[in-house]
Amino acid sequence: MTPPPAQEPEAGDGARGESATVLESEVADVVFSALQRFLATHPGWNQHGLTTSALATFLFQNGCTDACVQQHYLNSLFLL
Repeated sequence: MTPPPAQEPEAGDGARGESATVLESEVADVVFSALQRFLATHPGWNQHGLTTSALATFLFQNGCTDACVQQHYLNSLFLL
C-alpha cells in the first residue's frame, strides 16, 4: 500500500510552511466530542494545531530528540 502524498496544510493552521501528511485515526466518541467542545471555545486553536501539539508533546515527553518535534512542543507551550 502506498501512503498518501504529502499535502500542504490549509492557510491559517499554523504549520509555518512545512509540508504535512494526512493522518486518519479512530478515537472514542467521548474524546472527539471533547475535542469539538474545546475547539468551539478556543478560537485560536484548530484541529490540525491541536493534533500536532498533542503528538509533539507525547513524542517529546517520551524521549524524542528530533529538533522539529522539540520546536513544535515548545511552540505549543507558548501558543506561537
